[in-house]
Amino acid sequence: MNIFYTTQIDGNRAFLDENESNHAVRVLRMKAGERAILVDGKGNRYEAVIEESHPKHCTFGIENVAIDNPRPYRLSIAMAPTKNSERTEWFLEKAVEIGVDDFVPILSRHSERKNINMERLQKVALAAMKQSMKATLPEIAQIIAFESLIEKPFDGKKLIAHCYSGAKPHIKEVVAPSENAIVLIGPEGDFSEEEIALAQKHGFQDISLGQSRLRTETAALTACAVLAFVNS
Repeated sequence: MNIFYTTQIDGNRAFLDENESNHAVRVLRMKAGERAILVDGKGNRYEAVIEESHPKHCTFGIENVAIDNPRPYRLSIAMAPTKNSERTEWFLEKAVEIGVDDFVPILSRHSERKNINMERLQKVALAAMKQSMKATLPEIAQIIAFESLIEKPFDGKKLIAHCYSGAKPHIKEVVAPSENAIVLIGPEGDFSEEEIALAQKHGFQDISLGQSRLRTETAALTACAVLAFVNS
């Protein structure tokens, strides 16, 4: 069954915006009486029937509402955006499919990209949510300085992954099932030693993501996958 995103819910009726309406009517050629699933990005899933099939304002009648079961843990990935923006978009797409609650782009000393296209990232996350049949969108934050982020309170494990030598436990060994976590992932040039020391001072624990040297986006996705496995 086709799935569409909308935040325009009014009682037993729902309305698609122009982009979603165009996709339903002109691309999929859906007509009045056909059924679909609507999601609002907040965990609500609506079984609905088209009442008015219009390419600019498609209207649905809601027949049933269900709430997705939330994951038992909350995961925040704070990652320095990659120089190639497509790699950041690839990470976000796959992370939404696997499971992530917050994506926080960070600006660190060795960052090569100092800005993000928020509108583009929102579109990538939305498409991934629908493709994976989920009903919840992750929060995408504005880019924030590393020093500002680590000062923010967080209720859960605070972790930082980096490539410097030293004894570091694997992430699977430090996060328990149902435990919230925030994971810091540095840029292509890694965090500076001063940044790592500052993070440690603010309660972040060094972790390993395995023996291989991973790209930024691969490291962030590995953290998502491992925590999904720990909670499976």
